[in-house]
Amino acid sequence: MSKQNIRTLEDHFCFSVYATSHAIQRLYKTELVNHGLTYPQYLVLVVLYEQEGMSVKQIGKQLNLGTGTTTPLLKRMEKMDLVIRQRNPDDERGTLVTLTSKGKQERLALEKLPNLLVDSTTLTDQEWNQLTALTNKLMNELIP
Repeated sequence: MSKQNIRTLEDHFCFSVYATSHAIQRLYKTELVNHGLTYPQYLVLVVLYEQEGMSVKQIGKQLNLGTGTTTPLLKRMEKMDLVIRQRNPDDERGTLVTLTSKGKQERLALEKLPNLLVDSTTLTDQEWNQLTALTNKLMNELIP
């Protein structure tokens, strides 16, 4: 194979997504640190605000995290009084997680966090909608 047929770094979509993801997390970091949160903890607040009473397994699946990552994350959030973990009355092997009032307040306080990203670019609303739709489509095709 000739050198001309080898993709350059610029032509690797996966690198673009990887580098962009890190840049977004750096952009969010100051605001999250001010709230004493990590990015995964913020995402837990987002999914639990959308749907109360999710199982640990459901949260992990929605965030693409294994239970070995999700459970310690939720335990730390429980110590921070952001979530309550309790046995699922329908399945004693499972745990249901809900937001506390403090957790709901934190979620609302961070409602404008995604605007940091939008405001730091020149993308139009149409471009954002298209980018989000295509990225979600790719994610849903790659993650079972």
